[in-house]
Amino acid sequence: MRITVSVDGVSYTDEVEPRMLLVHYLRERLGKTGTVVGCDTSNCGACTVHLDGHSVKSCSMFAVQADRHEVTTIEGLARDGQLHPVQKAFHENHALQCGFCTPGMIMQSIDLLADDPDPSEETVRHGLEGNLCRCTGYQNIVKAVRDAAHQMRPGAGPEAEQVAPSPSHAGGGE
Repeated sequence: MRITVSVDGVSYTDEVEPRMLLVHYLRERLGKTGTVVGCDTSNCGACTVHLDGHSVKSCSMFAVQADRHEVTTIEGLARDGQLHPVQKAFHENHALQCGFCTPGMIMQSIDLLADDPDPSEETVRHGLEGNLCRCTGYQNIVKAVRDAAHQMRPGAGPEAEQVAPSPSHAGGGE
């Protein structure tokens, strides 16, 4: 099947097998290796990307389902050489150890913060339930997400302008 998909702001048109998973398309065809294959069962969340601004597990959808949609991967977050505020907060709060889950955690965190710009610790933990980390115990991950929320508040600095919620989140519905 022929698909056209925007990935990290670049349009691609490709022929793909109907059964090719989005995660394999991103990694093997486009070289977006930051999107990690963790479990192939959608349990770990390492493959999380954004589809039209909402997080999805790319191992649980076919590449053809992304036809005429916009995909953002971990590689597409930085702007003008500057890390996204959530990436920066993960770094500053030591919210990673081996780094395997980090791309999916960051992508899910951004979606969480778009829906709730001031989440409680409990809200962050609940919002990240579908993303597993086998190394950190989550404490620094939660701390990083809450720190990023603080940094992203209007008037918090130049990053606040970079991460304005997408229009798809404005209504709060899916």
